Amino acid sequence: MRYVPHEYQSFATNFIIDHPSSAVFLECGLGKSVITLSAIEQLMFDYFSVNRVLVIAPLRVARNTWPDEIGKWDHLSDLRYSVVIGTEAERKAALARKADIYLINRENVDWLITKSGYRFDFDMVVLDELSSFKSAKAKRFKSLMKVRPRIKRIVGLTGTPGNLMDLWPEFRLLDQGQRLGRYIGAYRTRFFDPDKRNQQMIFSYKPKPGAEKDIYQLISDMTISMKSLDYLKMPDCVINEVKVSLSEDEREVYDEMRKEMVLDLNGEEIDAVNAAALSGKLLQMANGAIYTEDKETVVIHDQKLEALEELIEEANGKPVLVAYWFKHDLERIKSRIKAREIKTDKDIRDWNDGKIPVGLIHPASAGHGLNLQAGGSTLIWLGLTWSLELYQQTNARLWRQGQKETVVIHHIIAKDTIDEDVMRSLKLKEKTQDGIIEAVKARIGGGDH
Repeated sequence: MRYVPHEYQSFATNFIIDHPSSAVFLECGLGKSVITLSAIEQLMFDYFSVNRVLVIAPLRVARNTWPDEIGKWDHLSDLRYSVVIGTEAERKAALARKADIYLINRENVDWLITKSGYRFDFDMVVLDELSSFKSAKAKRFKSLMKVRPRIKRIVGLTGTPGNLMDLWPEFRLLDQGQRLGRYIGAYRTRFFDPDKRNQQMIFSYKPKPGAEKDIYQLISDMTISMKSLDYLKMPDCVINEVKVSLSEDEREVYDEMRKEMVLDLNGEEIDAVNAAALSGKLLQMANGAIYTEDKETVVIHDQKLEALEELIEEANGKPVLVAYWFKHDLERIKSRIKAREIKTDKDIRDWNDGKIPVGLIHPASAGHGLNLQAGGSTLIWLGLTWSLELYQQTNARLWRQGQKETVVIHHIIAKDTIDEDVMRSLKLKEKTQDGIIEAVKARIGGGDH
């Protein structure tokens, strides 16, 4: 197929070519793969400035999306690629093949650099999902930092850069600490104040007055951001909250179990680990069930399942996608509703062909690179996630370019439970992230970049 880039795509491609280190924040549907591949093609065959490129991406994206994009466009036909996925023997064979681009999933980055015995000789690296490197303690981050000085060019791609604290490890990889500093401690001291704490233990930080503006300014020269709504004709999107109320008996069980879990902490301060475990239990209960220590499922209520059935009925035969979080959610949905999990390539094809009336997806496996917009336009969140990235990426499976109908996203919320806290948190995080994106937004046509 002949590639006729939109103006914003040409702009983004040239930005990558002109900046040895770049952060490109592109929302879903803007074509970040073809934009980056076009830059690689020119850097390799017109400028002769790169020879071997490593693309690090989520598993499905590395295995399917990038090869599909290379095969799709005429101008990329000269690019040879090798997919470094599978058993260790298959990965080593893929590395031994002659290619221009090597595609690897992020879980194998540490293996590639520290265990494979392969001499790291890539002069360009593309991080497809820069937010996968937001933890400086992760093995993938530490391994990549070891070889970072050998990399002449690096591109970080994401639609969800995260919060201000997440930016430090991401840009530490991209520019080796030139803009936000070499050490996280100095970054925190410079831009943040302690927020939640227990005596000497600090659990979270909040930006100092003016810190956001200063951080955005520091990274603006190597960063562009584009929102789908600015450049694409996106379908309308309706966000809806469906509130369910627990009966008096169900409320009593929920409250009693909630109190017991808090009391189990023996009066100690709730630290970050305990708080995470507690919130997970509360989210389970809000959804209607909870696991015991023996992994047995105790059902508390069916309010959300009843609301789900009503929403499916209201869809009047239109395909519906349901996002669940816990395994017992999946089991309980299947016990009441004829539904099919969307996991394999065949499931994806069948969904897009309209063969699945009710599809079930888990946000952690339904994120990057999964196009489901042809199969339906209704998404129902049975259970919520604290992760803004997973939340936005899951919504973007349906709400993207190519969707021909108005997208309706329902959230089933149990009133007076932790569900309401999660919704508030997602909205607040979205506001913070939008601030990051707005601050470094590309101004095409002569503005500041």
